[in-house]
Amino acid sequence: MSMKIRLARGGSNKRPHYSIVATDSRMPRDGRFLEKLGTYNPLLAKDSEDRVKLNLERAQYWLGQGAQPTDRVARFLETAGVIAKTVRSNPKAAQPGEKAVKRAAEKAAKAEKTAE
Repeated sequence: MSMKIRLARGGSNKRPHYSIVATDSRMPRDGRFLEKLGTYNPLLAKDSEDRVKLNLERAQYWLGQGAQPTDRVARFLETAGVIAKTVRSNPKAAQPGEKAVKRAAEKAAKAEKTAE
């Protein structure tokens, strides 16, 4: 059985509230789960202690049983010091697209002509 530690969404429209749960990966996002490990409230300030509440002891147990955390839950666990930090890098995300590069080149060429 493939286990996941992931978020299950609750709350109303535009007011999300998530439960951090250990579940079988084949179950639906908000469906059946084995154990609730904590909560996550993205509406609270980032420095608020109530933003992420997590039972670290049970999270370590499920990780020991082979459960794989999702990206967001892995970040929570890294912050808590349960798992080692992974290096994330997406250098292409900061580069401008093709059209922006062309516009910049045209603008530079136009500026050169006016400077002459």
